[in-house]
Amino acid sequence: MRHFSASLVGRDRVLHALTAGLTAARNGRGNAVFVTGESGIGKSRLTAAVTELAFTSGMSLMRGRASAVGPTPPFRPLTEAILSHLRIEPVDPAKLGPYGPILGRLVPEWSTPENSHDSESLVVLAEAVLRLIGLVGRDRGCLLNLDDLHEADPETLAVLEYLIDNVELQPMLLLGALRDEGPVLSLVRAAARRGACQLIDLDRLSRAELAHLAGACLDVEPNLVPTSAVDLLWAGSSGNPLVAKELLSTMVDDGILVGDAQGWQINSRPEAPVSAGLARPLARRVAQLGTRVRELLSVAAVFGQQFPLRVVQHVTGLADRDLLGLLQNDVAGRFVAPDEQTADWYAFHHQLSREAVLAQLDQDAHARIADMLAAAVEAIYPGLPREWCEVAARLRADAGDPTTAGTLFTEVGRRALALGAANSAVAVLDRALEYIPHDDVATRTGTLELLLQALAEAGLVERALESVSELDQAGWLTPSRRAALHARLAWAATVAGRTLDGLAQVETARALLGSEGSAEDLAPIDMVAAHLLLDAGGPDQLAAAENLARQAATVAESVPLPVVACQAWQLVGGLARHRDPQEATSVLERARTLAVRHDLPICEIHALIRLGNDDALLRGDLARLQRASAQATRMGAVTAQYQAEASIALHTVLHGDFTAAASLTDQVFAATSRLNLLETTQYVLLTRAVLAGHRGDRSQMETELARFTQWGGDLTLHGPRAHGLAAAFCALLEEDLPRARSDLARAVAAEENGSSVYFLSGRRGLHVLLRALAGQAEWPDLEAVTVNPASTLRWDRQFTFFARAVLDGRSGQRGRASRAVTDALAAGEPYPTSRYLGLRLVSEAALTDGWGEPVTWLRSAEDHFHRTGVNAVAGACRALLRRAGATVRQRRDGTAGIPNELRSAGVTAREYEVLGLVVKRLGNREIATRLHLSPRTVERHVHGLMTKTGLPNRIALAKFGAGFVDNPPAAAGTDSPAPSSHTTTDWRSRPPASGSTT
Repeated sequence: MRHFSASLVGRDRVLHALTAGLTAARNGRGNAVFVTGESGIGKSRLTAAVTELAFTSGMSLMRGRASAVGPTPPFRPLTEAILSHLRIEPVDPAKLGPYGPILGRLVPEWSTPENSHDSESLVVLAEAVLRLIGLVGRDRGCLLNLDDLHEADPETLAVLEYLIDNVELQPMLLLGALRDEGPVLSLVRAAARRGACQLIDLDRLSRAELAHLAGACLDVEPNLVPTSAVDLLWAGSSGNPLVAKELLSTMVDDGILVGDAQGWQINSRPEAPVSAGLARPLARRVAQLGTRVRELLSVAAVFGQQFPLRVVQHVTGLADRDLLGLLQNDVAGRFVAPDEQTADWYAFHHQLSREAVLAQLDQDAHARIADMLAAAVEAIYPGLPREWCEVAARLRADAGDPTTAGTLFTEVGRRALALGAANSAVAVLDRALEYIPHDDVATRTGTLELLLQALAEAGLVERALESVSELDQAGWLTPSRRAALHARLAWAATVAGRTLDGLAQVETARALLGSEGSAEDLAPIDMVAAHLLLDAGGPDQLAAAENLARQAATVAESVPLPVVACQAWQLVGGLARHRDPQEATSVLERARTLAVRHDLPICEIHALIRLGNDDALLRGDLARLQRASAQATRMGAVTAQYQAEASIALHTVLHGDFTAAASLTDQVFAATSRLNLLETTQYVLLTRAVLAGHRGDRSQMETELARFTQWGGDLTLHGPRAHGLAAAFCALLEEDLPRARSDLARAVAAEENGSSVYFLSGRRGLHVLLRALAGQAEWPDLEAVTVNPASTLRWDRQFTFFARAVLDGRSGQRGRASRAVTDALAAGEPYPTSRYLGLRLVSEAALTDGWGEPVTWLRSAEDHFHRTGVNAVAGACRALLRRAGATVRQRRDGTAGIPNELRSAGVTAREYEVLGLVVKRLGNREIATRLHLSPRTVERHVHGLMTKTGLPNRIALAKFGAGFVDNPPAAAGTDSPAPSSHTTTDWRSRPPASGSTT
C-alpha cells in the first residue's frame, strides 16, 4: 500500500481556479487566493501541487511557512519565502532603489549601516516586498506561497493585508494556506468580502471521494475498494483526507483490510470501533513502539510539531547513524517524516500523532525532557540568537521554571521591539508577565517598562495610557525613568493626534521630576512639548514652541542626547524659516553636523532635505534637494525620499517646468497615498493645486484643494500657500487683479494670525507689488517688507524689485525704476512665468508714468504667454501695446485652444475669451476692463456668439458656455494638452435667434 497518494482527490475545481490564477500572474495580472480548512484537510498538499505547476511553467517561486514550534518570530514566513528564492536566483538590491535597504529587515545581508529597522513603517516594508515580487516576476510571473498562516505573527499579517490590497499591481499569485481559526482568518474573510482576494474553504471528502482516495492508496480502481472498508473510513474520518489515510494504513497493518491476488477485502471486524477516529489506533501504535524509538519520539514531541535533529540528538545522545536509522524505519515513519521546507528538521505527520506520543508521558517526565531540551538549545546556540530565545523560553515554561521563562520572553520582546515588530513585542511581553512572579517586583517592573514602550511604538496609546498607572504604583523605577516613559507616551499621543493626552503626559513627566529635575531629563520632555504646542493653537504658540525646542536642543547637544538634539534643532529651523531664513539655514547645518558626528543617518537626511529647501528658496538652486533625494534612495529612507521629491516638485512648479512637476507629483502621490504617508500626501496635493494655479486652471486647482481637505489637510494652517501661491497667481493669469488682491489679503491674514510657518504666501513679495500698482503702498510699506530677513527668498525678491520700480517710476526716478526692473529680472531668472507676469504688470505702470521700456517688455511677455497658452495675459499685453501705439503682431493660431464644435461654428479666439467671462457672469464693462477692450467691442462679440450658437439670450449663452469653459485646456506651460472634444446637443441646427439681447 502507498501511505501517501500523489493524487489530489476531490480538488479538481479548486485546482482549476488556482491554475487560472497562475496563468493570470504570468500575464501580469496579480491575484490572491487563500485556502482554509481544518487540520488534515489537504491545504499543504494542494499548495504543493500548485507550486509544482508554477515551477514547471517557469515562474519565480517564493515559499515560506509560519513556525509551529512556538509563536512565530516577526516576519518569519516572509523572510523564509524571500530567502528560498534568493538561494536559487540572487537579486541585486540596487535594482529596487530605496526599497532594497528596507528589505534588510527580512534579508540581513541587504541591510545597510545607515538603515535603521524602525526608520520606516510596516506599510513601506510591505511595498518593498511587493516591488521585489514585481522584479523577480517580470515577464514570467511569481508565486508567493505562504503556509500555516494561522501561526503568523502580527507584523506578517500587517504586510499580508497590504499585499492583498495591492496584489493587482504585480505579476504574482499570492497563495496562502491557513486553518479556519485565528485573526488571519478574519483578515482574509474581510478582504474577500471587499473583493480583494478569493477565499476557498476546503470541504471534507464525500463517501465517493473517499473511495477514490482509498483506491489511489491501494493502487486499485475505486469500485474495487470494498464498500464495508469505505464505510469504516467514513465512520472514522468523516471525510478528513489525512485521517482517512491514517485509518486506511491502520486497517491494513492490523489485518482488517487484506489484499491478495483477488483484490482487497475486509478480513474481520476491528476490535475497537474505527469510528473513534485516530486516537485509539495511534495510542496502540505508541504502545507498540520499541523503547529507543519511543524515547526519541518523546523528546521530539516535547520540542514541537517540527523538531531539529541537532537538538534532539544532543538530548538523546544518539550517534548520527542510529538517529537517522530510528527515524527512517517503518515504525517511526508512521509518525514523522523529513520536513519539506527546512533542512535537518523532521515533522510529525499530524498534530494527533504528536499528541499520542505526549499522552504516554506523565507531567514529571514531560518537565524533565523539556528541561533537557532547554539546556541543549542553550548549549548549541550560545546567546540564544534569532528564534532560539523564544524556543528556550517556551521549554523553560514547560519545565516548570516560570521565572527563567519570563526573563527569556522579556528578552524576546526586547529584540522584537528593536526589529521594529512592536505588535509582536506586545504579545510576547504580555506572555512574559504571565510567568514572572508578582513578588519579583524588580523583574516585573523592567518587563512592564518595556511593554509600555512597545505599546507606544505599536500605536496602542489607549492601552499604554491605562497601563502606565501600574508602573507608577510599583514604585521601583526612579522618577527620572518614570518621567522618560511618560515623555515617550506623550510622543506616541502626539503622533496619534491626541494632543490633550500628550499634554497631560508632559505635565505628569514634569511633576515627577519636580523643580529639581535635571536639564538632561527635561530636554526630551521639552522637545515633545514643543511639537505639542504647534497643535495647541493660539497667537503665541509658534514663539513658545521655538523657545522650548531651542532650550531642548541646547541642553541635549551638551549632554549629549544626539537624537533629541537633532530633532529639536530641526524643529527650530522649521519654525525660524518664516522669520529669518538665514538663521534657519544656520540651525539646520548645526543639526546636520550633529547627525554626522553621532552617525545618525536618518536625522542627517531630514536635515539635508530642509537645507535643500533653504537653497531652493534663497537661491533657486535645487541641487542639494536632488542630492538629498539620491541619498535617501541609497539609504532606503523611503519616507524621506518622497518628502524630498515633493519639495522638488513644488520648486519645479515655480521654475515653470510644468510637465516635470506634473509627472513627479503623480509619481509621489501614487506612492504616498498607497503607503498612507499622510503629511507627504497632503503636501503633494497642495503642490498640485499650486501647479494648476500656475497653469491658470482654476477648476483643477479647486479640485486639488478639495482633495487636500479630503485627505485631512487643514486650509487654516496652509491658507497662506493655498490662497497666495495658488489662488492669487491663478487670478493674475486670468487677468482678474481684484480677485488676486482679495486672495492675497486672505493669505496675509492667515499668516498674520500666527498659526502657520509656511513660506511663499506672497506677503513679502507679490502682495506689496499689487498694492503698489493699485496706489495702496508707498515707500514705508515697501521698506517695512524688505528690511525683514524673511523677505530674502528669491521668489519674493523679484516682486519687491518690481514694486520698487513702480514706486521709483511714479516719483519720477526713471533711471532707478529701470534698474529695479533689471534687478527684478535677474532675481526672477529661474522663474519664467512669474518673471514675465511681473513685466506685464509693471509695463502698464511704466506706460502711465512714462519710464522704462514698456513696449519691449510687453512684446516679450506677450510672446511668452502666447506660446504657453495663457490667452488672457497675452491679450492684455496686446491691448497695452495698442495703447502705447505699437504695432501688434496678429496671432492667428489662437483658435487651437477653442473646442472643435465652437471652432467649426466660426467662434474666434477673442469671442472664446469673452465667452469664458460671460460664463462667470461678468457684465460688458467688467469684461472690457479685463480684456482691455471697449464695452461696445465686447457687446459686438457677445452678439456674434449668440448668432453663431443660435442661442436666444445672454443667460442661455452662459449656461451653454459652461460646458466648454468650466474645464478648459491647461492654460500655462509648454505642455498644454490638446483641446478636448465635447459632445453636446446639436445647437448648430437651430436658426439664429431673433431679438437677441446683449
